Amino acid sequence: MIEFFFTTLRLVRSVGSAWKRDPEFRSLVFLVLITLLGGTVFYSQVEGWSVVDALYFSVTTLTTVGLGDLAPKTTIGKIFTVIYIFAGLSIILGFIDAVARETLSPRRNRPSSEEGREDEDVSGR
Repeated sequence: MIEFFFTTLRLVRSVGSAWKRDPEFRSLVFLVLITLLGGTVFYSQVEGWSVVDALYFSVTTLTTVGLGDLAPKTTIGKIFTVIYIFAGLSIILGFIDAVARETLSPRRNRPSSEEGREDEDVSGR
């Protein structure tokens, strides 16, 4: 239980650090939220699911978990799901990759003066 707590804490710190430092990461988070919100609204309106069920289906579909306990019944819902998977999967996988890289890689935060010196050393000046 303690290990889970520390792992979760490290994940939260990494995401917070990436959020503060990287505008591309913030854009990716925004895209993930818009994608999940779009799927949630669509499935709740078209399939008649509750908001929680629609969000649950959106997340399990785009993370390729696909538990099979919910499935679209309407033709338009099935067509949307195919398009939703192709469009959303790359966004979700990019987000998961960014979080994993941030969490698992060693810290690369160096003061800007060190970065400048490394650039000078590489160029031979």
